[in-house]
Amino acid sequence: MRNRLFYRALLSSSLLACAAMSQPALAARPVKADAKAPPPPAPAPAVVETPPPAPLGKLADAVRPAAYRLDLTLDPAQERFSGHVEIDATVKESSRFIYLHGRDLKVAKASATIGGKTYPATWSQVDETGVALLTFAEALPAGVATFAFDYDAAFSDGPAGLFRVKVGDAWYSWSQFESIDARAAFPSFDQPGYKQPFTVTLRTPKGLTAVSNAPEIETREEGGMSIHRFAPTAPLPTYLLAMMVGNFAVVESVVPPTPQRATPLPLRIISTRQNKDKLAFALENSKAIVAHLEDYFGQAFPYPKLDQITAPIMPGAMENAGADLYQDNLLVLDDKASTGQKRAFGMVVGHELAHQWFGDLVTPAWWDDIWLNESFANWMGYRIGNAWRPDLNIGKGALEEGFGAMNTDSLLAGRPIHQPITTNAQIDAAFDTITYGKGGHVVAMIAAFMGDEKFKAGVRAYMAAHRYGNATSAEFFGAMAQVSGDPRILPAMQSFTDQQGLPLVSFTKNTDGSYTATQSRYARFGTTAPEQKWGVPLCLRMGAERSCQLLDTVSTKITVKGKGPLMPNAGGTGYYRFELPKADWDALIASSASLSGGEGLALADSLRASFMAGRASAAQLAQLARVMVANPDSYASDAAGDGLAALEGWGMLDAKAEGAYRAFVGKLYGPLLAKAGFNPAKGAYAGEAAEVSQRRAQLVGKLVNDARDPALRAKLAAAAQSWLDGKQEALDASWYRSGFSTWLDAQGKTGGGSLTAAKTLFERAIASQDPLLRPSLLGVIASSGKEDVATWILSDAKDKRLRLSERLQLVAGVASNRKTRDMGYDWIRSHLDELLGGSGGIFLASRLPQVFAGYCSVEKADAIAKDFAPKLAGKTGALELERTIERVRSCGKLKDARSAEASAQIAKLK
Repeated sequence: MRNRLFYRALLSSSLLACAAMSQPALAARPVKADAKAPPPPAPAPAVVETPPPAPLGKLADAVRPAAYRLDLTLDPAQERFSGHVEIDATVKESSRFIYLHGRDLKVAKASATIGGKTYPATWSQVDETGVALLTFAEALPAGVATFAFDYDAAFSDGPAGLFRVKVGDAWYSWSQFESIDARAAFPSFDQPGYKQPFTVTLRTPKGLTAVSNAPEIETREEGGMSIHRFAPTAPLPTYLLAMMVGNFAVVESVVPPTPQRATPLPLRIISTRQNKDKLAFALENSKAIVAHLEDYFGQAFPYPKLDQITAPIMPGAMENAGADLYQDNLLVLDDKASTGQKRAFGMVVGHELAHQWFGDLVTPAWWDDIWLNESFANWMGYRIGNAWRPDLNIGKGALEEGFGAMNTDSLLAGRPIHQPITTNAQIDAAFDTITYGKGGHVVAMIAAFMGDEKFKAGVRAYMAAHRYGNATSAEFFGAMAQVSGDPRILPAMQSFTDQQGLPLVSFTKNTDGSYTATQSRYARFGTTAPEQKWGVPLCLRMGAERSCQLLDTVSTKITVKGKGPLMPNAGGTGYYRFELPKADWDALIASSASLSGGEGLALADSLRASFMAGRASAAQLAQLARVMVANPDSYASDAAGDGLAALEGWGMLDAKAEGAYRAFVGKLYGPLLAKAGFNPAKGAYAGEAAEVSQRRAQLVGKLVNDARDPALRAKLAAAAQSWLDGKQEALDASWYRSGFSTWLDAQGKTGGGSLTAAKTLFERAIASQDPLLRPSLLGVIASSGKEDVATWILSDAKDKRLRLSERLQLVAGVASNRKTRDMGYDWIRSHLDELLGGSGGIFLASRLPQVFAGYCSVEKADAIAKDFAPKLAGKTGALELERTIERVRSCGKLKDARSAEASAQIAKLK
């Protein structure tokens, strides 16, 4: 809430004193009779002191913190917490006004002590983003100071600041401070450029476990409470501080010594009590990931212990130094878990632990460099996950995520990876697919072009130069340029990080068999992109012959030796799309079953993008689906039909074509599943090879959702009914979503009705704390497509046992399903103020507009702009709203122009 400021006008006591002393002196002077007496001095003017304008972005560095001492009382069963905080700092200039950070804190007492004198202060919050002002009755002198605060505040219901959740019969609390939510937990100078040690004391009810970044060094009882004291941390920014309290289940071990670390590293997995029997997998497998990272960075884990904690409403994970926080289902699994869940474990744990070096040990100086922090960790997560378990084929996921980011980067509304951030409202918007997907892909592209060893040497040099400090993108680029010995690397990297958009490399075939490659900015149908140029690390393959060069001109002639079709993105590591003459497209499509996984992803993305730009045909998309479905790599085979599925998802197919599409998918994937076999029972495929298991899951998804295969849907619905009847061995967790969704659909047609069935699933969800079952059941209800269920969700499903994040999940599901999205749209429009003013955490405002991205209509784009642009102007979600409006509008233009042609081609499929 924005607080109003009141300023006090003060007279200058020094001027008044001077005036009082001067009058008697003048009266005592001898005055000549004919001389005029001088006029009396004018009264001293009143001096009104007002603070400088509030900094709505970076603080002015008038105060530099040196150390924090936090003493907080945290009882998760209570709605509020309290604390005493001391901050040692240097005040650089004398002033009555100090800006710092605090959001929705009830500060009872604030002061600063300098040179043995304590100066009381008044506290006021001056901006809704958590900018606060300390006002002193007299000017603070410059010097070394200790600021002290006594305050209390409310726990959040969502994953922001200090938040709490009831799990079963017990309350737990966790912290989530990135990006600017530490200020909701304690008064602070809350920005990444300030790194200092924290000494934390947590007072909790007896018997609760407390966790922070450093090891706990003392626990004692006092006044009916347990006092947990932790060792001082290494220098950290505020956003990496961690504080968790609850009756946790804890399993512990050590990471054995490695060549980089002579002593064992204490390791714990910490979760809510109901997960206690499924923590061993994370405990044992985190050890290898730590060892792989130490080997890559060439140095020991930088903190004295590693805790990995889970929270049921955490969206993703957070790299708190020595105390990472994860969504439950990322760590709560066992050896029988699906390939998808194991892939997520390896990638996300690799990502968050990579941050312990790259982000925690060396931290961005300001939020405009957060892209480097997240992009590098994203690339490392896939790389290290792949090293941990090569059989899971985790590494290709980095390319899949990068190509996915191109769908955002192809819009005219957007931002570069590296962009100036001047206000607090812009910070959270930087945590998007451009930072993670595009950034990670660009890092991979540069690493592949430089060579792995040179790139690693640059990373190590950068880390050594800024250990326990802050650094910028320019310093990272400088380290890379120095080790590469190639002066073109720096401008090439910056061409991808400092301008938005992505290159389209168009190939034309010359009469001598060579190609001319021309770069431009890719644009979707109905849009015109500005002229841009990149330094594109272009790698081509023809047969077994591979050739790489830096395309830093608009156009160049390329001669590729080898036999076979031209693959313009060898290995799929390049962050660019390509366009080919029709004969070359057709030849490449015909060879797609034998492409590598990365190349298959690149082909699927570029062909789909060509259709979206108005060039490739729907028939070509269908032919790619027909051929590449046989690719042995699960990423490539899964991407084979994405372009064709997009036509159906956008509503571009008429009734006849939609029927032909479903029949085509059934004929394409049905025989493959029949060959692989399908048994929905629990553990039926435990121990099966990862790629085989993943492929089966993909086939089931295509046949259930796209082909709507009646026999398979009936089989899954029957298994779900058996599960509901108490035979829980009938349905494996891998099939929860497909099983219960087909059951709900069947009940709406032949059973007791969809609403009654939905309420049955709802009660089962609420009664469960299982990190896979509960969200699966709620997701099935939300995305049912049933109007009566949607009406109940939006109007009446307000059970107090629902968590805030789950309530939002239900609404988003209604708004995302084509059959109920108008209902969800109207509800969100009516409740927008409530949603934006709540405690949904870092991603809610920035991602909220994405629920409307399924529309495909020029008229709807105009409506979205009218209904939401005024409310989101200047807020975190403004950019995502612009993107959504452009997506919906350009899709509508494409639909108007090409749906008849596409429907005619798809209707002919056999």
